[in-house]
Amino acid sequence: MTAISALMAFVIWTAVLALSYATYRVPMILTGRHKASHWERNSSEPVDDPAVLQRAKAAHLNCVENLPLFAAVVLGAVALGENTIVDALAAYVLYARLAQSICHLVGTSFVLIAARATFFLIQIFLMLYMAIQLLG
Repeated sequence: MTAISALMAFVIWTAVLALSYATYRVPMILTGRHKASHWERNSSEPVDDPAVLQRAKAAHLNCVENLPLFAAVVLGAVALGENTIVDALAAYVLYARLAQSICHLVGTSFVLIAARATFFLIQIFLMLYMAIQLLG
């Protein structure tokens, strides 16, 4: 897998997570079971979405937070003509992202939270390593 392929897969995964909770909420609003303002950012009322959907939203937001970092490293490598530096490791960033998201979706036990943190740190350290290699 090339770094660009890993980046595109990261984008697709981020979109899938967004759709996973939006496809629940939109019909609820269209059928009148929730008000149109029934979104955390627009409402002072507590959101009563099922726990798995709340976790899906959190997993999606985690992806949104890290996608720009990953994109900067991958696209920076492409711009510098140093694809080989990131091609070797980018897939592992994606795999750690998928594992982190899956742990997030499954639950909130101590073991899952520890696993999520581990997969997060793997991603960060890999991106830092690639960025440092690109500077050298």
